[in-house]
Amino acid sequence: MNRIPIAALSLMLTFLAAPHGLAQQHGSINHHKAAEGKDPATSSYFGMETRRVKALSDEQISDLMAGRGMGLALAAELNSYPGPSHVLDLRDALDLSDEQASRTKALLDQMKAETIPLGRRIIEEETELDRLFSERKIISAHLVEMTKTIADGQGALRAAHLRYHLDMAELLTSEQIGRYSQLRGYSGRVD
Repeated sequence: MNRIPIAALSLMLTFLAAPHGLAQQHGSINHHKAAEGKDPATSSYFGMETRRVKALSDEQISDLMAGRGMGLALAAELNSYPGPSHVLDLRDALDLSDEQASRTKALLDQMKAETIPLGRRIIEEETELDRLFSERKIISAHLVEMTKTIADGQGALRAAHLRYHLDMAELLTSEQIGRYSQLRGYSGRVD
């Protein structure tokens, strides 16, 4: 059995988590202004230097604190593995039984109990990394250790969100899963 070294896995998870943050950053007005050639000297990061945590937007911090998925479970969501929060939002349209609704609510509560502390940990670690850079106290050895720790937390958070999509799919019928995908506007294969 082939095993992926922990360091390589952490790096891969970091790259997998990065698109969400990049999407947030590239939506800025200043990015579009620079990209249109109106002000080529202006960085697409303009304004981010005033953030509380430089690497996280206020929306990302809010999502991490609330245990929201932030697109971390897209591999599940877009392949017909519904998320508990969205299933509860669509309870009537999916014709959930009382037992299904109760078990879905329990899954959502469990997910939040697991993901909120992970999100808080990521915020704390990013805050510490930001502080060390701000105070010019970061050293290479500490940088490697800290970024690995952050990547491990991001991987754990993503795995948790994905796992609850797996659990959710086991509670629904194939018809409910198909209806969920339809209601969410997804096309393609529905099992």
